[in-house]
Amino acid sequence: MADVRLFEKDPYAPIQYTYEVTDVLYRGKSAYQEFAVVVNPFFGRMLILDGVVQFTERDEFYYHEMLAHVPLHAMEAPETVIVIGGGDGGVIREVVKHPSIRKVYLVDIDPEVTRVTKAFFPSVASGLDDPRVQHCPMDGAQFLEEFVGMADAILVDSTDIVGFAKSLFTPDFFARARAILKPGGAFVTLSESLHFHFPIVREVQQSLLASFKCADLYTAPIATYAGNWWCFAVGTNGVSLRTPVQPPVQPTRYYCADIHKTCFLPPFLYGRLMEEGRDGF
Repeated sequence: MADVRLFEKDPYAPIQYTYEVTDVLYRGKSAYQEFAVVVNPFFGRMLILDGVVQFTERDEFYYHEMLAHVPLHAMEAPETVIVIGGGDGGVIREVVKHPSIRKVYLVDIDPEVTRVTKAFFPSVASGLDDPRVQHCPMDGAQFLEEFVGMADAILVDSTDIVGFAKSLFTPDFFARARAILKPGGAFVTLSESLHFHFPIVREVQQSLLASFKCADLYTAPIATYAGNWWCFAVGTNGVSLRTPVQPPVQPTRYYCADIHKTCFLPPFLYGRLMEEGRDGF
């Protein structure tokens, strides 16, 4: 095909990423967002939602492994997990590698994400048919409001903090998540990039501290996310996730015990992050 380029429409990035496109495999629209599946010569197949790269074949495992395995390896034997967003199945694929898991609720407002991923990214969606997974196509905030029971982990794998995803970053949502967690449980959500979105990262930490006894932050290098130094925000009822308490599940490509111990923001950088008025380190 002719020289085709994808100009990413990231709502927060101060720069614009551009990708060569050698093929367009799918374009469509749901009630919530626009979809595209394209092929890049380096990253392979890419899932694009509303003009923003969600993941690629080449590097998706960095994000999905880190969102799932850091909290779950910091628990002795997690059994119940709620994944909000994540209809592509990447986080689910990692969660069900833990043998202690008995139930995973997949709560994505847009079932089209699952359909498209199953069709074009079968390796990412490989855990979606696991019998422990219950599909709940609804708004994540509503799900938590109606949920009866307790969870070991609540993992938020949403799009950027805009549009319908905003309901997953409110004080009411965080407070409800805390109420559902078991005493040793953990809430983890994406919180953008330390390079490009420093004030947003701090705002999410402050919101978590208003609802949870403890908040923390760990990171991962993700080439296709704006700013590359990507953040995962943690809220707990008092426990720390900084030390793994069980051997790494297999297989993983990036996550390991050493990564777990070093991925959290050092205390002196965390202190700078929380200083009002700073927009960077």
